[in-house]
Amino acid sequence: MRPDETPLRVFGRIGLLSFGGPAAQIALMHRELVERRSWLSEPEFLRALSFCMLLPGPEAMQLATYAGWRRGGIPAGLLAGGLFVLPGAAVVLALAALYAAFGTLPVVAALFLGVKAAVVAIVIEALVRVARRALAGRRERLLAVAAFAGIFALNLPYPLIVVLAGLAGALWLSRPPNLPAPVPPHPRFAAITATGLGLWWAPVLLAAAAGAPFLTAVGLYFSKLAVVTFGGAYAVLAYMTQTVVHDFGWLTTPQMMDALGLAETTPGPLILVTEFVAYLAGHGAGGPGLGLAAAAMALWVTFVPCFLWVLALAPIVEWIATRPRLGAALKGISAAVVGVIGTLAVWFAMHVFFATTEPFALGPLSVTLPHPASLQPWPLGISLVAGWLLLARHWNLVAVLALSALAGLAAASFG
Repeated sequence: MRPDETPLRVFGRIGLLSFGGPAAQIALMHRELVERRSWLSEPEFLRALSFCMLLPGPEAMQLATYAGWRRGGIPAGLLAGGLFVLPGAAVVLALAALYAAFGTLPVVAALFLGVKAAVVAIVIEALVRVARRALAGRRERLLAVAAFAGIFALNLPYPLIVVLAGLAGALWLSRPPNLPAPVPPHPRFAAITATGLGLWWAPVLLAAAAGAPFLTAVGLYFSKLAVVTFGGAYAVLAYMTQTVVHDFGWLTTPQMMDALGLAETTPGPLILVTEFVAYLAGHGAGGPGLGLAAAAMALWVTFVPCFLWVLALAPIVEWIATRPRLGAALKGISAAVVGVIGTLAVWFAMHVFFATTEPFALGPLSVTLPHPASLQPWPLGISLVAGWLLLARHWNLVAVLALSALAGLAAASFG
């Protein structure tokens, strides 16, 4: 093995270059692990990807963890997954600290006006991309509509949407019969699971024992989020907006949009936005020290479960691939995710394009609607241009965000 082909070098390079979201990250790993080095065969890579898509959490990070495990066991799996996350985590923490310190300055607010407008286009672009893959038939489209109505009009919690969509998919969507395949022995399953659960919950229990209610709440909330993170960060952002903004009051909707815009510019999984959100919540509750502790807590309880899922189940990936009912459940969840991302797009668009919104209730239905007279032309125009650059011209995401930020600055200078 050449020095530049050690897992440290290879996965370190993947972690530093993992911009562009899961599709670009998976393509990068395919090039590095299948085409250049043959560490995985094409069928092995595809089965591993399907396995990671069944799990809650960022599939690209979990794919890196699995590939590392295949190369050198648990130590290499931890190394590969850690190197995929840590560069982006360091950048996100620095951006969160700068945002907390300077985000209220007029020039910074003007820049983020453009970023928020671009975020609406980014979410719509993600919605189109996911819908093309997930909505294969009429039943999938019905599940997407039901999920949209459940979140937008009935205010159902996202975890309940995930459970119901998975059950509907397993029972309602077509699937081939189960293929005969014995479950392989896995003598270390209990030890890995017990160790992973202990590491996952240790900081939460320590925070509770130390009498730190805010850090305990952060640990519990983001632990719950780690269990229901199906469909990528865009789906979870709808749930985060619903809870972090409205239930906990930790952030405002504009801050959530700024968090997503900044997370889009960093390497690593987009779910690192949880670290940004936790830092801002902690900073608002008790200053930079509490912000740093909250960010560390969110990072730990978001990603330790990802390692647990992969390393506990990796030895039985081949058997999991023969379970079509799991695949059908995932299809149901994926269809519901389209509706959830649609909710996120509508919510963000209302708060960016309109200065005021107002609640409207009719029986069990409760929705927020914009006031038509408060339409803001500049954010709408910036978002339309950003959407055109992303969907029609296929511009780089970071370039679109930078151009949109400059447009927001120009809009503010014109009044």
